[in-house]
Amino acid sequence: MLNYCGSIADFVCNSKSREDALPLLNEHCRSRFFLHPRRTKKVLLFFHGFTAAPWQFVPMGEAFFKAGYNVLVPLMPGHGHGGNWSRQNPAPLPTTAAAYQEFAQEWLDRAQELGEEVYIGGLSGGGTVAAWLALERCNDIAGCLLFAPYLSSSSRVLDLFVRKLTPDYCDWGAPRPGQRRYGYDGFAVPALKTVLLMGGDVLNRARREASAPMFIISSESDRAVGHREHRTLFESVSRFAPRSWYHIFDRVLDIPHTMMTQGEGNPHESMLIAMAKAYIDSHLTWDEIGDIAERMTRGETFDAAVRTLNLGDRAAAEMPIFMTLLDKRSLGMQRYPRLRRA
Repeated sequence: MLNYCGSIADFVCNSKSREDALPLLNEHCRSRFFLHPRRTKKVLLFFHGFTAAPWQFVPMGEAFFKAGYNVLVPLMPGHGHGGNWSRQNPAPLPTTAAAYQEFAQEWLDRAQELGEEVYIGGLSGGGTVAAWLALERCNDIAGCLLFAPYLSSSSRVLDLFVRKLTPDYCDWGAPRPGQRRYGYDGFAVPALKTVLLMGGDVLNRARREASAPMFIISSESDRAVGHREHRTLFESVSRFAPRSWYHIFDRVLDIPHTMMTQGEGNPHESMLIAMAKAYIDSHLTWDEIGDIAERMTRGETFDAAVRTLNLGDRAAAEMPIFMTLLDKRSLGMQRYPRLRRA
């Protein structure tokens, strides 16, 4: 207990001191920690998005904390610094993968002190960092939640632009009406190139190396990242880690790239949190989810299906929400190609 309390005091105080010494962009950029007075069964470590800030994971962090888990959302390297940033004076985002990789491993080491199992996750560029960590430290991670990870952009022309362009600057533009932004308004292209190259490294390594299980979540309405690479990563990882899942939100839901909060444009924030909890609290392989889906397409209820398959004790309370959203017929056709001709 003393070691646990000491660990908390150490990194919380160090984070506060480091961030107090910065001219922070705003208070939403501070690291966020949701911690119980003792070690928990599960610990979640989340990495926020590229140019964004820890506030993106506050709703999800609060939900998992209330469910009994410790949650860490540290400020990423070079992010959240106050300043008059512009094309002539870009924000100090990392331009080497090592900056993100060392940071991620340090926080994984801290997370391991706070509970029995560590789950990691991230949005966009933070998802890229989490995916890299899931490969690099697969034996130390129970599972990985990837929300629209940046493995490539939605445009191959843009990828080529980022890879080849001499140093330049991009501006995100004005937020949509009602949408909040607490991070940087723009970035130097070499900083984004660093994340893009990490994403390519993740895709290459996943084809031949074991990874921690992943749940990869995409949206058809996301115009920032490439969906095909998400599916490719899932197919690679699931060969080594059967408890890997994949879901792409239908376009009709209009869930944007910044999918973590209502404030950033996702009116279905609670649904996303429920899906994340379904993954963290379930112990189902993708094949077992396919078995449940097959029975549901034949008219069985979720409860009847898991009872027949003897999977009830391995399915979280939120699992029916995920099964409702899942395209069960498409999943069946992927598993049994002959159904396409039916």
